[in-house]
Amino acid sequence: MAEFKPANTGSSIDMKGYLHKWTNYLKGYQKRWFVLSNGVLSYYRNHSEMSHTCRGSIRLQGAIIHADESCTFALSNSGSNTFHLKAANEAERQKWITAIELAKSKVIRQQDLEDEEEYDNNAGDSSDNKNIDEMIKSLTSKFNDVQTCTELLTRHYTALTKAIADTESTISTALEKPQEVTAKIKALNERSALFRLTSGAVLRAATDYLHLVEKDGKRWLKQMTYEHEQRGRLQQMVEQLARQHSSLEQAAKFRVSKLPNSSTGTSAHSDDDEGEFYDAQDENEFVVQVPLIGHRRSSSGISFTSLASEGRGAGVENEGESSSDNEEGDTTISVIARRNKSPIAAAEDVAVSNGTVAPVTSSSAMPAAKKRQRRTRIPDKPYKPLNLWSIMRNCIGKELTKIPMPVNFSEPLSMLQRLVEDYEYSEILDKAAMASDSCEQLAYVAAFTVSSYATTSNRTAKPFNPLLGETYELDRTDDLGWKCISEQVSHHPPVVAQHCESKNWICHQEFSMTSSFKGKYLQVKPLGMTHLTFLSSGNRYTWKKVTTNVNNIILGKLWVDHHGDMEIVNHKTGDKCALKFIPYSYFSPSEQRKVTGAVMNAKRELVWVLNGTWDNKMEASKVAEKRSQVKGKQVLETEAPVVVWQRRWPPLEAEKYYNFSEFACQLNELEEGVAPTDSRLRPDQRLMEEGLPVPQYEPIWFKKEMDTSMYPIDDSVYHLYKGKYWECKEKQNWSVCPDIF
Repeated sequence: MAEFKPANTGSSIDMKGYLHKWTNYLKGYQKRWFVLSNGVLSYYRNHSEMSHTCRGSIRLQGAIIHADESCTFALSNSGSNTFHLKAANEAERQKWITAIELAKSKVIRQQDLEDEEEYDNNAGDSSDNKNIDEMIKSLTSKFNDVQTCTELLTRHYTALTKAIADTESTISTALEKPQEVTAKIKALNERSALFRLTSGAVLRAATDYLHLVEKDGKRWLKQMTYEHEQRGRLQQMVEQLARQHSSLEQAAKFRVSKLPNSSTGTSAHSDDDEGEFYDAQDENEFVVQVPLIGHRRSSSGISFTSLASEGRGAGVENEGESSSDNEEGDTTISVIARRNKSPIAAAEDVAVSNGTVAPVTSSSAMPAAKKRQRRTRIPDKPYKPLNLWSIMRNCIGKELTKIPMPVNFSEPLSMLQRLVEDYEYSEILDKAAMASDSCEQLAYVAAFTVSSYATTSNRTAKPFNPLLGETYELDRTDDLGWKCISEQVSHHPPVVAQHCESKNWICHQEFSMTSSFKGKYLQVKPLGMTHLTFLSSGNRYTWKKVTTNVNNIILGKLWVDHHGDMEIVNHKTGDKCALKFIPYSYFSPSEQRKVTGAVMNAKRELVWVLNGTWDNKMEASKVAEKRSQVKGKQVLETEAPVVVWQRRWPPLEAEKYYNFSEFACQLNELEEGVAPTDSRLRPDQRLMEEGLPVPQYEPIWFKKEMDTSMYPIDDSVYHLYKGKYWECKEKQNWSVCPDIF
């Protein structure tokens, strides 16, 4: 009689006992002592030989079991070694087969675990990870034992059910064949004993698994709870630091802009910078990069080419940078602005810095009583945590234009509405329209082009992509004196056409862009030209926008920078303005986000100098009739600077609603009488603004479910056809279809 010991009971021997082994045709089956241990089936002449002589063995890892007759079975290992065995009865045979299958599954799992452990050791896991891996391996092993025993139990249950059915059919003929009835009852008893034995093995394996789960489950739960709490605290700290950083940054900029003597061109160099321009720069001194085009002379008789050459020998630096449109390069020249200001300029400067200058409106504006009351803010954005790494993992190998970005990365405005924000400071154009001098007018136009970038300093969210044919209108003739219409005229590539008009000027543009992912940042290059015409003078200006970089795409806080050269041309008079957006640099001694420029007349004489930052304000200084030398350094002297643009900062609480300015909050406000294709009517954009989830689309003709006809071969979930489409077509009843066009 064989002795059966379930696996994992502490003994190295799983089963032992006598079996008859086929030797040859002369001797036939011979009685041998078999031992099943550690995934190896060995046999001896008798149990006394176990200590010194093994007659043969076979490894179970790749072994195959063949059950032939009621009491015999064969065990082969890849054809190289085969045991033909015979048990005393069928129950004995089933016990051996069950034990061999359990031992085989155990040794296969053990090999897999060893491979995984070897891989983990090569990867250099920490001690905590090893402990977790050990617990997982133990649970997996116990669970596999339960699963194997369950499969055997199911198999024996089927055999027992069949034996019972055979016995019942034989009892009806008991009087005719009593010997057959006796044989059936004997087989039934053997099946019952085998089923009882297998049930006990399943129960013991399940008990071991349960005890292990109860033992390690509490430790797992405690560890997971601790990790969850730590993650929550860390996330709160990061969010709090981000809010404090944003608040401090906005508060600092807001207070600096309130100072009456503040100037974007002001810079104070320490003693370490001695010799670069001056020992200590004057508070009204700044540096501008002047583009030199041709060999011309200024109104004071100065040749800019000679000025540059003199400056190189006297301390004026040539940075050697050149734009694609200016092959002769840029020259860095120090500019000193006079301290004395005219009463008008001083009054304007103080008024603008205090934020008391109201927007200049068109004379065609409607009476104040008929002005529409507009909202000043939108609802707070809901908090929705993001798993950035899962998003990036899904983007691997995809084109940039094909990457689906979560709605959390967006703001409740369409790209059409975002482009209209270029006219937030349209009062600059109204003031430019009143300028009698074309170069002064060009200085205001240059300030207007810079103002369109101000909102990107604290807004990094992505606007909604417009649908083909989507439109957006904004009529602000009642308060700002202009109205604008935009339309998405192309989808591949995406192109927006825009037209804006007032009583004094007309502006239109076609906007498109190309983007490329550079690893750490996303680079956006705008395409298309902007056209501006002043109706009274007929001056027509054109310019192209500069390159934009969105930094920290993978890790860190997103921030935007603009860099490159912008040339604004007056096609009527030939005047030009060259603006340089200086790229951000950690090692630059100058102010970040800096913009400098120069306005030249048709004779390429330098008339105005521009200086400032694209996120705060711009100043314009008229070049004086003379040049000066200070401590041997070549400089230009200008008249007192005039603030031509000052940013209106949003309130500190604006970070709660996407850092929108008051003008941006009014862009998506519902209005009556707009076209049905207007961006305000987009349901997804409206739901996001109101903080509501976008409902999931429910298919009409398909349903997502498992294909039961393929189970268990394939248990995946697919969209399967529900039917009724062709019936609806026959009846021409399309009432269930939504209006998607």
